[in-house]
Amino acid sequence: MRIRRGNVNVKKHKKILKLAKGFIGARSRIFKVANIAVMKALKYAYRDRRTTKRNMRRLWIVRINAAVRQRGMSYSKFVNACKKANIIINRKMLADLAVRDPEAFDVIFESVK
Repeated sequence: MRIRRGNVNVKKHKKILKLAKGFIGARSRIFKVANIAVMKALKYAYRDRRTTKRNMRRLWIVRINAAVRQRGMSYSKFVNACKKANIIINRKMLADLAVRDPEAFDVIFESVK
């Protein structure tokens, strides 16, 4: 008697095709093609979650640097002064303050100076 794997296979195929929803052409309909596309998409998603973190940190540093240079200091000196003044605020918040609330950023800058 042969082993029938229909149920397991159908579930597996459904799962992959559900993940491939929205892909163009055969990539969303044919299991073999969709499986390759989904595996690649998941790999890219994993990689790019880390890349996004990197890029955001770079953006925050650029924004802080621009704000600090307007006030006559360099980024590296500002960060070093923050550490010495025991101001523990992350780059994301500093960049947000520099863009949205310059007055609050001025207060931090003066306390560091």
